[in-house]
Amino acid sequence: MDASPDIPRSSRFEKHFLPHGGHLLALAVLIGALVLVFATWHSVRQRELRAAEARFIATTAEVADLLQQRLVQYELVTRGGAALFASVNRPTPQQWASYVEGMDIGTRFPAMLGLGYAAYVDGGRIGDLQLEWRDAGNGMLAVFPRGVREVYGPVLYLEPRSPANQRTIGFDMFSEPTRGAALQTALETGRARLTGPVQLLQDGPLKATGLLLYLPVYRGGEQPADVEARRMLIQGWVYVPFRMRQFVASSLGNIRPNARFRIYDVTGGNEVLLFTNAFGQSEETPAFRYSRRVELYGRDWRIDFDSPPIAVAAPRMQALQNTLALGIVASLLMYAVAWMLAQTEARARIIASRLTEDYRRSEQRFRGAMQYSAIGMVLLDSQGLIVEANPAMGRIIGRDPAALAGTPFRALFDEDEVRRGEATPLPAETGDVRRTTRRFHHEDGIPRHVQLTYASVPGNVGQDVAGLVQVEDVTERLRAEARVHALNRTLEARVALRTRELSQANQELESFAYSVSHDLRAPLRAIEGFGRILSERYGAALDDSGRDYLGRVRRAASRMGELIDAMLKMSRLTRGELKPEAVDLSRMAQEIGEELRAEDPQREVEFVVQLGLAASGDPALLRNLLSNLLGNAWKFTRGRDAARVEFGLLAETDEFFVRDNGAGFSQAYVDKLFRPFQRLHSQEQFAGHGIGLATVKRIVERHGGTIRAEGAEGQGAMFRFTLPGDAAHDHR
Repeated sequence: MDASPDIPRSSRFEKHFLPHGGHLLALAVLIGALVLVFATWHSVRQRELRAAEARFIATTAEVADLLQQRLVQYELVTRGGAALFASVNRPTPQQWASYVEGMDIGTRFPAMLGLGYAAYVDGGRIGDLQLEWRDAGNGMLAVFPRGVREVYGPVLYLEPRSPANQRTIGFDMFSEPTRGAALQTALETGRARLTGPVQLLQDGPLKATGLLLYLPVYRGGEQPADVEARRMLIQGWVYVPFRMRQFVASSLGNIRPNARFRIYDVTGGNEVLLFTNAFGQSEETPAFRYSRRVELYGRDWRIDFDSPPIAVAAPRMQALQNTLALGIVASLLMYAVAWMLAQTEARARIIASRLTEDYRRSEQRFRGAMQYSAIGMVLLDSQGLIVEANPAMGRIIGRDPAALAGTPFRALFDEDEVRRGEATPLPAETGDVRRTTRRFHHEDGIPRHVQLTYASVPGNVGQDVAGLVQVEDVTERLRAEARVHALNRTLEARVALRTRELSQANQELESFAYSVSHDLRAPLRAIEGFGRILSERYGAALDDSGRDYLGRVRRAASRMGELIDAMLKMSRLTRGELKPEAVDLSRMAQEIGEELRAEDPQREVEFVVQLGLAASGDPALLRNLLSNLLGNAWKFTRGRDAARVEFGLLAETDEFFVRDNGAGFSQAYVDKLFRPFQRLHSQEQFAGHGIGLATVKRIVERHGGTIRAEGAEGQGAMFRFTLPGDAAHDHR
């Protein structure tokens, strides 16, 4: 039985067949993409392998060429030594040493152990050579190994003259078969010849592969044309010994091939390993192998090269593997996309249906919000006409909201407001949110103010709503703001009046202080003047008590003058304008300390100043502050055997401090310290006016800081003060 008889047959066909067709299409896409990916990957891989192999072969050719070039240089060195025999029959050991030193072999050819010469001697003349060598002042020539041979090839020179090279002097080259064969071949061919691998005498028991390059030297510097002539004229051989491993390293120089290679001597069919840079058996299979044969001075060498594994020899292979994996993943993704496209349309229809329902509900919520909002709302079309207004708008305007439809929104406001609004674009034209305040007349004739908030309303083509305006009655708020502004203007006028009165009072106080100081100074000067005259003219007529009284009068008058000066100085501190700038307090404290030492040089006081302290303030006032604090510390440490005055910064509280170990004070009287003319010590103990600390407090407070004091009788005192803002910092 058909389970869904109401569904048309065509619909059932599309529902069941099209998804299967989509799957087949996706499968075809997958197979085609995989074939294309694998074909492309195989082609690129083969091309990369060929390129890597070509680079590898080029590297092997470069290594072989470098080895050949280095041996050519060695031959040139031997030819230079042979040329020395063309100028003299046999150079002396000193001449040979000078020549080799000039060649600078150790620097130019690090693998070369030296440049030597071995003489050709018939078996019957070996004794004559030894006598000749001794008569020339060269000592006894000991030829070794001992034994009678038809021909000898003893080493006569080998420079530079190291202990290892000295051990080879007298060694018979013909006594060793490999060396002897190379000597004989060089003699007969007249060309430089290379030995097979030998154990160099310089290496002793150390196992190392060594080689020697021989160049024959003929008497008179000639080059005989045939073998018989060469045998008749042979004089000896110039030769260079070298170690194979150092030879390869110096030949390659800065070139470090990543290939493993071995060098074999295959002369005569025998295979002997000369060098390898591959120790042990590598577990990784090389990507390529290549062998190169070279003929070098009568010897046949074969160089076998093993490249690194494919991952190293062809570094792009890993990238190709990643590309292959990426291609496979991309093919699978294409298959997944093709499979999911079959499901997209049905899901799109469901989503569209849901969006339509959501839009309908959203519109209902918007209509409900407009209907029941306490704030007036108006919908405008693109021409600024009212499309719809809510009941709150009707209550604000005093008209039926339904009657507002089709009315120009600007027409609701006063004429001057309408003209001002005509220059303001609608929100739909600018796409932003604007706020403005307008005035209108209510139906009862009372002018009122409203705040308008314009916002554009996005919509589909054909919809006639272009903007939304929220209207809020702000009449009472504007009236309250006007009252606040009026009150502020009244307060500002009162403050200005009080400021002017205070300025006048300060001016009057300054005039009064000046008048008082002037009026007080006149009688004080008279008292001091008449007292001085009385002392000078009639001092002898007075007894001791009279002269003592007269002295007290003069001293009191003088101290009264000083107190008047101090009062004026302290009053000026609060009147001058602050001129803040960066001040180096450490340097200023050091200068004040030097001044105190200059005024009282006989005192021994340890004056400690922390470096790098700075502040922002008026330089003159800050100097006054430090002068008073450091001067007090200097004064009250008088009588101490190990007096100490210190200026620094307390890092934990960010406070400057001045500390001393002087007389100190009782903490019970700390409140009196900063009052003018308050003294805790008598004038006879410590002289002063009693206003220094009062001046300090006023300076600190003018800069917005605070000051406090700590002390104990007989144990010294410490004054702490702060400066606001970025006052204390490292000045270095």
